[in-house]
Order: sequence, then structure tokens, then C-alpha cells
Amino acid sequence: MATLNIVKIGDSILRKKCRPVPVITPRIITLLDDMRETLHDADGCGLAAPQVGILRRICIVETEPGEVWEMINPEIISSEGEQNEVEGCLSVPGRYGVTRRPQTVTVRATDRNGNEYTVTGSGLKARAFCHEIDHLDGKIFIDNAVRMLTEKEIEEMYG
Repeated sequence: MATLNIVKIGDSILRKKCRPVPVITPRIITLLDDMRETLHDADGCGLAAPQVGILRRICIVETEPGEVWEMINPEIISSEGEQNEVEGCLSVPGRYGVTRRPQTVTVRATDRNGNEYTVTGSGLKARAFCHEIDHLDGKIFIDNAVRMLTEKEIEEMYG
């Protein structure tokens, strides 16, 4: 496994729509492994393939230690409720904003073994699913932000 370079805001790849993964190859498995290592190294809770320079519909989410959701060709199939919470992004370091997201979402995706599954998440997990799937469509959380936090607010929250 390898730690990959995380693309930062300003790089045009973050604004491009990703292509579906037609076949799960050994390269896709290696990418998933490398993305997991990169996510852990960066201390994040989600990472999408375009954030490491790959325009494929792949993302991973880990909001609870050890509970990693590897999602190939994910799509949100239902959502309900609303939450307005603070989000940040590994590709937008040092900036945080309040976003409006569904309280609960259900995602259909394929795992590394080619098995289709659905998963439902609420709260942080729902936000992370939406955030990472947005990346696959060339969207960044600041596009959805109701408002960005000031430096003083960030300092108060994160010290």
C-alpha cells in the first residue's frame, strides 16, 4: 500500500465528473487499499478518487474506526430529513463551512468483490456519503455551504 498525494482546491480535476468503473481490476483493488492508507494518514473520514487524481466513481468513508465503506459506482437512492452541520475537506485544508445535507441517506454501491449492497447512514455518516459522492460529480463542499466559518470560529472550534 502507498500513501497518495491529495489534490487541493484549485486543481481542475476536482471539478470533473468521474467515469463509472465497468470492471473491478487488480488496479482498482490497489487504488482502494492506497486510498484507505491515505485517508488514515490524513486523519479524515472520507476520500474520493478524484481527490487523489483518479477520475473514477470510487470513494471510501470511515466515520467510525474500523467501519470502512468502500463504494464503487455509488449512488444515493433515498434521503430524508435535513441537517445543517460543519464540514471540512482534505482537499480544502483549513476551511470549514456549514452545509445543508439530508439527515439520513441510503446509498447503493458495489464493493471490491463485485457485490452490490445498500447502506443507510444518518448524521455524520450521511454527510460523509453525500460529501464524497459530490466529489465524484465535480462538486466541493463549499458549493453547498450555507456559510463559511470565520477564522475566529475555526479557532474556537478546533483550537
